[in-house]
This record gives sequence, C-alpha cells and structure tokens, in this order.
Amino acid sequence: MRKILLGSVIAGAALLAPLALGTATAATPATAAYTVDSDWGSGFQGKFTVKAGSDALPSWTVEVDMPSGATISSAWDAAMTRSGNHYTFKNPTWSVGLAAGASASFGFIGAPGGSTPLNCTLNGAPCTGGPTASPSAGPSRSPSPSPSASPSPSASPSASPSASPSASPSASPSASPSTPPPPGGKKVLGYFADWGVYGRQYFVKNIVSSGSAAKLTHINFAFGNVTNGQCAIGDSYADYDMAYTTANSVDGKADTWDNPNALRGAFNQLRKLKAMYPNIKVLYSFGGWTWSGGFGQAAANPTAFANSCYNLLKDPRWADVFDGIDIDWEYPNACGLSCDTSGAAAFKNLMAALRARFGSNYLVTAAITADGTSGGKIDAADYGGAAQYLDWYNVMTYDYFGAFAAQGPTAPHSPLTSYSGIPTAGFYSDAAIQKLKSKGVPASKLLLGIGFYGRGWTGVTQSAPGGTATGAAPGTYEAGIEDYKVLKTSCPATGTVAGTAYAKCGSNWWSYDTPATIGGKMTYAKNQGLGGAFFWEFSGDTSNGELITAMAGGLR
Repeated sequence: MRKILLGSVIAGAALLAPLALGTATAATPATAAYTVDSDWGSGFQGKFTVKAGSDALPSWTVEVDMPSGATISSAWDAAMTRSGNHYTFKNPTWSVGLAAGASASFGFIGAPGGSTPLNCTLNGAPCTGGPTASPSAGPSRSPSPSPSASPSPSASPSASPSASPSASPSASPSASPSTPPPPGGKKVLGYFADWGVYGRQYFVKNIVSSGSAAKLTHINFAFGNVTNGQCAIGDSYADYDMAYTTANSVDGKADTWDNPNALRGAFNQLRKLKAMYPNIKVLYSFGGWTWSGGFGQAAANPTAFANSCYNLLKDPRWADVFDGIDIDWEYPNACGLSCDTSGAAAFKNLMAALRARFGSNYLVTAAITADGTSGGKIDAADYGGAAQYLDWYNVMTYDYFGAFAAQGPTAPHSPLTSYSGIPTAGFYSDAAIQKLKSKGVPASKLLLGIGFYGRGWTGVTQSAPGGTATGAAPGTYEAGIEDYKVLKTSCPATGTVAGTAYAKCGSNWWSYDTPATIGGKMTYAKNQGLGGAFFWEFSGDTSNGELITAMAGGLR
C-alpha cells in the first residue's frame, strides 16, 4: 500500500491511497494517515491512523469532504457526524486521548469505490498547510440494531447477505474458498443447531461440503437443556440416535444397525468431522433462549450443576467428541424468556464451579448479552469477575432490533456502531465491547457475534432505517427472520448503516450482514484486539460458505 500527501490529491482522483496529514505549526506535527483496507468497486473500507506529534493530543477531530457521488455510511472507533458532503470524526468517548508519539485508528465503509477524502484537517489545521481540492457530495447514515435474545430450539435465526453501501451482494468481496483459519490464535466459531437436521436438512456434512470446515477453529453444538439444576441432553434422537445415510454422512458411510451400542446422530458425525479436521474443537452449549429458565435452580447449587455437566460430557459413548462446555444463560439476574433473580454473583459462582470441575485443559466459555446500556444486562451480572474462569465470551452482538417491535422503527439488528436516530442508546456492538473491557474483561477473551440471518418488517414505505411498519416480514421458518442465503437474492442490500447492511424490497425491510460488512466488523475485531468472532448459525450461510469465508479472511 502506498502513501501520498493529501495536498497532492486533486478532486476526482480515482486512486484510493493513504493520506499523510499534519499540522503546519508543530515541530513534530500530529498526523492522520489514510489507507484503504479494501476496495470492491462499488464500495471500499478506509482507515485513518491519528498519531500525536511532539505534544500530546487530549482529543482529536478529523474532518474531510467526499467527492461528488461518494458517501460514507458507517464508522467505528470514532464518533461520526455528517453535514452534506462534509464528515467529522471525533475520538470516541471511551478514548483517553493520545500521549506524545502515540496513535489510534478508526475505520469506515464508503461507496462507491475509488473515492479519496478531500480537504482533510486534523484539529482544524490544514493537513499539509497547502491548498486542497474543493468538496462535493456526501452520504447519509441510518439506524442500527441492538442485542436482546439469542436463538432457541423453537425459534432459531438464520443468515445474512453480502453487500455494501448501495451495492448488490454479488459485487461484494469474499475470500477464497480455500481461506484457512486465521493465524495468531484468532477464533472462528460457529453454532451448529441440532434441530437443523429436520426441516432445514442441514447436517455436519454440510460444514465440509461448503468449505467451511477448513476455515473454522471451533464449533458450539446447540443446545443442551438445563433442567432440575442439571445439564441434560436436548434432543436424544438428533444428538446420538438418528441413523445417517451415505448421502448425509460426513465420510459417506451410512450408520448400520448391526451394533446397537454404536454411536449415531450428530455426535458421531462430529466425531468423524474431527477425524478429518483435527484442529477443530467442539463445545457443547447449554441453555439458549428457550432453555435458560433452568439456570436459576442450577445457580443455587453450582457444584452439583458442574458435576452433572461433567458427567454428561464425559459419557464414554461420546467423551472424545467434546473439548469444552459453553453456557448460554439468557440472562443472569435479568430477564429473557423468563426473569432470573439469582443475584449478581450467581453467574460468577457458576463459572467458578465449572472451571473447578473441568480443570484447566477443558474449554469453558459463555455466550453473553451485548446490552451496552447503562444499568442494562451487562451491569446485572459480574461478567468481569467471572472472566478469570472462562476461556472467552461469545458476545451476542445481534438481535438488538427486530419485528418483536411490530410497528418499528425499522433498524438494523446488528449495528457495529451508534448512529443518528438509533432507537436505543447503547444497543450496538462497540458499546457492549467497551463496557465489558471497562469491567476488566481482557479483549482477547471477547468474540464478536455475527448473525447469518436477517430480521425484517413488512408494511414499510421508507427505504432508510427509522420507518414505521405493520408487522413482521414473512420468513421461511419464522416471521421476521430469514437466512442470509435467501435474502442475498430475494432482497439484495440497498444500503449500509452503522457497519451493517439493510434492504427494502416492496413493502418488506430487512437488515443483515454481508461479506462486505463482515469484513468491516473483522477489521474492528482485529483493531480492538479481540479473540476473534463467532456466528449463529451454519445453516444460514450459502452452500459455498460466503459468510464464513469473509469472517476467516477478515481476521487474517
């Protein structure tokens, strides 16, 4: 990647190149260097790196104009405002400023491709002290979503498509199908829903045939039940009894009935998968939206609960299948499908008991709320104190908004950042990540959540977010929810807001992530030092794994 001085950029330049910006008065001036992380023709992802010079920067403000026809739809690690074609980026509220010589970066998604910011200033001073080209037109931002519930056996979400500002999914970038798992310990984790083998006809074999297995590091098998204060099998037939045919088996070998003690079902398929891909670790996930009501009783005797889970996962029939346990409690000391009153310490105590029982060589993780509001669900439980016992948290940064609010306003269900008009302040991914960090959770123990599905309304007349609706848009399995693999062609993305995509088709309005927006979210995850990313769930992706490919490639 090359760097050029902003002063040498003329209006209409087609080159997307880094800009080195500086104040003219400082002996060692502060700079704001611009680079292009990716460009897919109809859109691009840009990044500014602000670096303090001889003097510290208690705060910083970068201002740019965009050429005619170019827009910026969302930004992260900076507070963005827009007036016409003029964009202002200020350091986020959680930033403590920059010491002399220190630097910080922020990124954004723009459209169309090939548009270089103009008239750039840092803290009001011309970038190079020389003349800059004159501005023209700019974009607008729209609403984004916030986290509430995660999928359940009775109502499981699906997938999301791929596009960027006013780009169709086919125009969005996606990594090569041969993209391996990311280096440096970054995790790419996917949920496998055991009920998917029924109506969805999604089997463990599909993880292989889609090319997804080669890109994964971990699989969460969902869900085990929590009842009578204990871990329990969720669906015994799907999990370990269902006989697989040659066509739907991972290795093309059908189950036989000549050995009544042989393991069958998804557990056996996962065993076969691990034999083919020894790097993949499998965790058994308990709870979920529907089955979290049992955690209150479990929390009353954490040791007994941990013992029951250990005995279940170490059952000699499938002990080799599982490398860890994942707890999906929605939500400790707060309300989900039901309300929990076990107290702020209950979650930490449960995690401590699980770690004590399973030991240091077994993975212990948890899927947790992404409610970044003040006094919200993150504040209701001791997630900071519990982090010492866990390998990582799967932060459910999706389902913030949806047709559970039947009349709207329409809003993206998985916004990365805030935006003007967001229905609930604090209902966006970065708010949750920063809140968890502030509670002492190491960034490396946080995985960013991606939904492989969209949420939508019907009866909508407004294309931009913030419109009214009459109810949930029709969905294949559940009203208001649809897989990415369906939405990709049935309702291609028409815009982006807060780092995610949205689309209006007829009177239906959908929001979802695409390969392009996932790329932006993975850049955010890397910049934040997160441990990686996870998704709900496999069956929402395309048959060639577009979204998983974007995740794995984006974390490299």
